[in-house]
Amino acid sequence: MNLTSFDFTSFDGVTLKVHEMGEGKPLLLLHGLFSNAHVNWIKYGHAETLVNAGFRLIMPDFRAHGDSGAPHAAECYPENVIIKDIEALIEHLNLQDYHLAGFSLGARSCAKLVINGARPKRLGLSGMGWEGLNGWGKRQQFFLDVVEHYHSTKRGDPYYMPVQFMKTTGIDPIAARHLLRSFGSLDVDILKDIDIPTIVICGDKDQDNGNGQTLANNLLNGRFEEITGNHMSSVVQKSLGEKMAQFFNENI
Repeated sequence: MNLTSFDFTSFDGVTLKVHEMGEGKPLLLLHGLFSNAHVNWIKYGHAETLVNAGFRLIMPDFRAHGDSGAPHAAECYPENVIIKDIEALIEHLNLQDYHLAGFSLGARSCAKLVINGARPKRLGLSGMGWEGLNGWGKRQQFFLDVVEHYHSTKRGDPYYMPVQFMKTTGIDPIAARHLLRSFGSLDVDILKDIDIPTIVICGDKDQDNGNGQTLANNLLNGRFEEITGNHMSSVVQKSLGEKMAQFFNENI
């Protein structure tokens, strides 16, 4: 698979790395917290599955993630900065007839983009439940605590595994703290009234962000699909990419 990458200068001058694969209808994919496009979409074959299904994949690394800029200045992280970055990218690429999908924080970002006015043809929310959209404050605080324990956590602590993941993916804890504090609220009442065909995909043991079936039930045009795994292990399941490919290829 041919992977190309380019630098995108966002609305405030911070550089984001954007990865592309394939040809066909654009599918914008947003990764999860402390992850990156490679780990979330490429490493376990989902990108290959979606490219083979006929899509042009656009996979940005979020600010403070992957190969994107991770400035330390607090002013580089205004409220909802991830949403501002992706809106700027959509405008830059002139995306109009496209699909949108994300995992975990990426799914929450997809929902916020739609609430703000983005209108993809189809929407994919994976690793996300209703509570993750309606009340993400506890998760946000947990990850802020993870960052605070970055240099002190020990095996067996609740923060140990997230910190190890941060270290594996090269997350800068100073930039991560600023980014976490930038996450704004999300008006789920608006989301419930938006009629975009949406697939919600969650692992059968994944309750980290609440219940996926409840999320699908609260959408005008939602569908729930269950795969194997918890919040971390469901990402490696081949069925994640397969279910996305099937859904995004329906009626187009």
